[in-house]
Amino acid sequence: MIDIYKRLAAAGMIAAALAAAASAQTTGDSVPRVPANLEVPSGNTVFLAGRAIGTQNYVCLPAPSGVAWTFFNPQATVFFDAKLFGIAIDHQIITHFLSPNPAEKDTARVTWQSSEDSSAVWGKAAQSSTDPGYVAARAIPWVLLQAVGTKAGPTGGDTLAQTTYVQRLNTAGGVAPQTGCADATNIGATALVPYTADYFFYKAAK
Repeated sequence: MIDIYKRLAAAGMIAAALAAAASAQTTGDSVPRVPANLEVPSGNTVFLAGRAIGTQNYVCLPAPSGVAWTFFNPQATVFFDAKLFGIAIDHQIITHFLSPNPAEKDTARVTWQSSEDSSAVWGKAAQSSTDPGYVAARAIPWVLLQAVGTKAGPTGGDTLAQTTYVQRLNTAGGVAPQTGCADATNIGATALVPYTADYFFYKAAK
């Protein structure tokens, strides 16, 4: 019985820590400095942030100069970290992938879907930056994306359905390989390149 109480108490503390971390994220204090073209328009405020771990996926296809690696989709899990008595807790909050956007007649768009309530947002890149003053060497660009479609979850959850903009910042890795796509014999080859990034989600300010 004592063991059950200990487990319940630990679960409660973990939930409290996660809630506190989520609440802290809404202040926007954790958003890093960005190039001017990646600033989110006024009237929007950050409400959620997380660290993505996954891959940027490429396929070798014909190109004007022969063949080239062509990006076709991301695949990642987004977490946020909470600290509980010095112990790191990685809590999954979002999955990131490519899917058809119903608001654009099923146009393929990068998608984020909440792990909590299955709400989703589809994004379209508005601006990007490879400025070395911000973006690490051999890292994919930092990007500002505008929401071009949203959907509530099956039970009405709207965590991501309120999203207006998304920033992809603090990137590492994910750049297309320098080898493996040299000639026609490589057409159809794929490369799943590990990357990490921080994603910041914005909504209209009240």
